[in-house]
Amino acid sequence: MMEPFTAAPHHDVLKLMVQIAVLLLAARGLGEVAKRVGQPAVVGEILAGILLGPSVLSSLLPGVGQWIVPIGQTQGYLLEVIGLIGAMFLMLITGLETDLGLIRRHARTAIGVSLGGIALTFTAGYFLGQNLPDRLLGNPEERTVFALFLGTAMSISAIAVIAKVIIDMKLTRRDIGQTILAAGMSDDTIGWIILSAVASLAAGNQFSAGSLIRTMAIVLLFMAASLTIGRTLVRRLIEFTQDKVTMSDRMLTLSVVLLFLWGAMAAGLGFEAVLGAFLIGIILNQIRLFSEETRGTLESIAMGVFAPIFFAVAGLKVNLQQLFTVELLTSAALVIGVTSVAKGLGTYLGARLIGRKDHWYALSFSAGLNTRGAMDIIIATIGLELGVLSQDMFSIIVLMAITNSLLAPNALRWVLGKVKPSDEEVERLRREELEQESFIGAIHRILLPVRLRESISDQYVAEAKVLERLSARNEISLTLLTVIKEGEQSGGNEFLGRVKGLLPQAEVRMKVVAGSSPSELILDEANRGYDLMILGASQDSNTRVLFNPMVDYLMRVSPSPTMVIKSTPMPANWQLRKILVPTNGALAARRAAELGFALATEPEHEVIVLTVATRETSPLDADGSYFRRQLSSARGVVETLRKLGEASGARVSAEVRVGRNPDSVILDTAREREVDLIIIGTDVRPGSQRLFLGPRVERILNNAPCPVVVLNAS
Repeated sequence: MMEPFTAAPHHDVLKLMVQIAVLLLAARGLGEVAKRVGQPAVVGEILAGILLGPSVLSSLLPGVGQWIVPIGQTQGYLLEVIGLIGAMFLMLITGLETDLGLIRRHARTAIGVSLGGIALTFTAGYFLGQNLPDRLLGNPEERTVFALFLGTAMSISAIAVIAKVIIDMKLTRRDIGQTILAAGMSDDTIGWIILSAVASLAAGNQFSAGSLIRTMAIVLLFMAASLTIGRTLVRRLIEFTQDKVTMSDRMLTLSVVLLFLWGAMAAGLGFEAVLGAFLIGIILNQIRLFSEETRGTLESIAMGVFAPIFFAVAGLKVNLQQLFTVELLTSAALVIGVTSVAKGLGTYLGARLIGRKDHWYALSFSAGLNTRGAMDIIIATIGLELGVLSQDMFSIIVLMAITNSLLAPNALRWVLGKVKPSDEEVERLRREELEQESFIGAIHRILLPVRLRESISDQYVAEAKVLERLSARNEISLTLLTVIKEGEQSGGNEFLGRVKGLLPQAEVRMKVVAGSSPSELILDEANRGYDLMILGASQDSNTRVLFNPMVDYLMRVSPSPTMVIKSTPMPANWQLRKILVPTNGALAARRAAELGFALATEPEHEVIVLTVATRETSPLDADGSYFRRQLSSARGVVETLRKLGEASGARVSAEVRVGRNPDSVILDTAREREVDLIIIGTDVRPGSQRLFLGPRVERILNNAPCPVVVLNAS
């Protein structure tokens, strides 16, 4: 019979509360000091634990120290659990920052640098581990495992510290910054594969070449299954949570559940739980449905609470007083020196020989990937818990992490100042600067409500073409939604299946909802975090409404940007080659132009940006000076959009025409240039009683010779 669990003794719980409060306050406080003097916050957070622990305060004031340093197994276990949670949250954030696409884009250099750095450093660490004094080993009889563990600890870099330096230097979009990040991510990924295998051996499995290969094969299989089957499962769980769960912070809850679930699977396979945390972070980062809001909340929890406690706990375990012997100081200097030289030389050779980079470019990897910090602390903690490392060796590795965290970022800053961008990179940076505020790049989740009908042979042609073009630029998740009467579920699914066949989408979700108020049901779905809602309006306008009652209502009150496509029945082979975008220089017109540029995906596609300057006879402008200023301003507007479009890779024609009625000029231009689509930007704010875009827009909608898109991106 299972015995009921019991709570920890009251005094132990009391000490845990004091420890968490003191450690968190000290870690955050010294982290702030470290940042103010230009060092990574992790240095101050580790230093907080060192100062509070047996190295300083707990040794000088034992009465105070007994409230900070755990005494006995129960107190140690309680604080270790908090530290483990901190390590898991930290690895989750590291996984969220691991961009596999970035690694693929810089694969040759990134993997070459990683392999060079890891191979040489791991080999040096292994041979060093075979010759260090016995007192540094947790178990002198397991020297081979110790040497493997030391080689792994010396090989892995601190991606968080690297990223912080690159962000501070505003190099995140530079080729050098991206390549260093990609190499760091590759470094961590390869390192964690090796660590998981070595930790599994350290946990009690008999060491042999066969067991090492078998363990690494299991790690790779676990990672592959997580990134394929696991990713599909996680995406469906996120979809279900967004669609069916209504409570607040539902995505945060799901993320934490997945964090511990993947940690449990890793532990169940005999590996460290932090490997599962790292993997679930990578998976969540690949799923577009995972919101930035949830990501930000997780990062706040990790970096604001649990990670500082974890680093401070690691510092508590360090006793620098014991290191002040000739033997241990020599060992510490040897470990730090061998690590720095081997990592620097290995990454340099990898960048030069495999990545084929020049001297300064290669040297930047030597400096950047020599940073330590979070990863080494986690590895050292695992080694101490498994009995591979002695307390002194743990202190040496923490000292190595602090030393490299202080020196490497400054070296990286100096080296990066020597790396000059190429002409191609300068052009790319200029293009990205122009596109920086584009709202199109943020569109990933699209809602397309469709009305149940018998025939769809001539419907959704324009919608399909627009979605096809957007999908070529962004990774799009499309939700098809139809509202039916109660009891017509099967008919709704069959209809959406036919519509799906018309849409060239890689990821399409179909939703059938039953109810008597279609507009409210559509709005309920729109409130689930979509980036864009596309509405079709093929009916003719009348004096009471602009499109039709439902479309007008949805456009007025939609919580997301909306795109209304007004078209008459068109042939299935309708082409989208020429796009006309009228503009007056307003933000809404700029958004419309951005959409036009995104839809011009081929060299033969053309976007015509048109501004109409009006000239009226008036005594106030007898000399024509006002008209000349207006004409100059109009040319400036279209020229700005032309540069933006060309930076996006679109072929753009910038035109300024003169006329008394802008809508007539726009319609004449559409007929003359034989355009296939007109895009009009507008700014409709929620709460208006009637959708009103002005008589000029209504005349264009009613008389256009082609489909018209009205985009409300506000």
